Amino acid sequence: MNSAQIDAYLRRIGAERPARPTADVLRDLHLRHLRTVPFENLAIHLGEGIGLEEKRLLDKVVGARRGGFCYELNGAFGALLAALGFEVTYLAARVYGKEGRPGIPYDHLALRVGTVDGGEWLADVGFGAHSHLPLELGSRDEQRDPGGVFRIVEAGPDAAGAGGGGAGFADLDVVKNGGAEYRLETRPRLFGDFVIGAWWHSTSPQSHFRQSLVCSRVTEDGGRITLSGRSLTATAPDGTRDVRELVTDEEVLAVYRERFGIELDRVPEVRRAE
Repeated sequence: MNSAQIDAYLRRIGAERPARPTADVLRDLHLRHLRTVPFENLAIHLGEGIGLEEKRLLDKVVGARRGGFCYELNGAFGALLAALGFEVTYLAARVYGKEGRPGIPYDHLALRVGTVDGGEWLADVGFGAHSHLPLELGSRDEQRDPGGVFRIVEAGPDAAGAGGGGAGFADLDVVKNGGAEYRLETRPRLFGDFVIGAWWHSTSPQSHFRQSLVCSRVTEDGGRITLSGRSLTATAPDGTRDVRELVTDEEVLAVYRERFGIELDRVPEVRRAE
């Protein structure tokens, strides 16, 4: 990422170029990213395809002012952080399903980020309703965040029976409000390793990303706004929700434009996997 691309990305999220890659700077960038770059899977249902090349990610997130899902958002954010001098490692995770079992390998991409003032952080701007700020990766205590109460704990036996982090690398469970969100491998991965996960989630009929539409971001007051198809949900910081059904295409397109900054020429509709 060159200097002009860094500046364009920072303008996209409303941030100044930082002097040093500190923990405070990471927290600021993380929160700004969640407020300005939506978590969305519209490309899958608009027939745009998913690409993980750095240029394509920057063209989408910065140039087209779109969002994406975990591979795109954390991939782009990781590239920005690395360009700013942070120490960035890509980590694979498997998201817990309703049955309490972890999902497929490379189910999710998260970031381990080191800062010049010490410590390592779990940064994740690509999981939807998750922590608003990076989590301290080495802490096993409760971490209170505007998005909930989090803990990072040593993982027990793998309920899915699949291989995890590998020899010498312990798996961790990321827990929110008492429930496990995903199983995180601590073994470093290459960004290219996640191509298979992105392909599966964008093509498989078993992927929830193929079954529904979502566009969501953190609001400036610490709440969340989500458009799922034609259902618009505004969640206040205290958890209260206001749900409204949008009737016309014009209403839907206006919400994408005015609340998420996304300009579309047609309303996305769920495209079932063949």
